[in-house]
Amino acid sequence: MALIDDIAEALSAEAVKAIEATGDDRFHEKVAKVIGTSSTTLEEAFNTSMRLRLAERRARQFIEAELAKASTRE
Repeated sequence: MALIDDIAEALSAEAVKAIEATGDDRFHEKVAKVIGTSSTTLEEAFNTSMRLRLAERRARQFIEAELAKASTRE
């Protein structure tokens, strides 16, 4: 269902921005609870999108750290 994915993607993008602005690493869990009161289907899609975004963020941080280490060894 494309609409649900579009909504979940948009909400997760906004949640990531809120996490960065507030420093609250659990902000997305609060959003998921709010979503879940109305739509468990959207909640699941949102959680999936958040897991992907957070995993990507951690992976990019890891890559940047490793590249920084490599550049100091040269």
